[in-house]
Amino acid sequence: MNTTASGNSYDRPALVQQALAWLECEVREAPALSSPQAVRDYLRLRLGDRPHEVFAVLFLDAQNRLIETVEMFRGTLTQTSVYPREVLVEALNRQAASVIFCHNHPSGVADPSPADIALTRTLKSVLAMVDVRVLDHFIVTRSTVVSMAEQGFV
Repeated sequence: MNTTASGNSYDRPALVQQALAWLECEVREAPALSSPQAVRDYLRLRLGDRPHEVFAVLFLDAQNRLIETVEMFRGTLTQTSVYPREVLVEALNRQAASVIFCHNHPSGVADPSPADIALTRTLKSVLAMVDVRVLDHFIVTRSTVVSMAEQGFV
């Protein structure tokens, strides 16, 4: 059983758990997040099959090495509430130099919504006040991981 920061749990098949652990090691042990495909695979396995929205943050050090991935907020089928203050507190507690946001869309549509774009801009503004950079915000479905940075929204 995988427990999130909010205390919720979600059961995954053993094979998925093993693949997720392997990818997390690859992402964590890399000199930096130099493999975008490994990050995408990791996020798809971690969030892609959730029946509800989950917002997670990858906290990174100054060399873009993964400090920790935290599932911060859990929502409903179509939305989740994200609190910028809580993201800021967690980034400071981990002494993160930068972050990558990610959340899933259980609908299977990976396009960023206007709310996703507005949230990313708000979080980027809040974190910039304490010199924490936002590198990307990924939207995850079972089959696709979309980078909002690649689309010009970060």
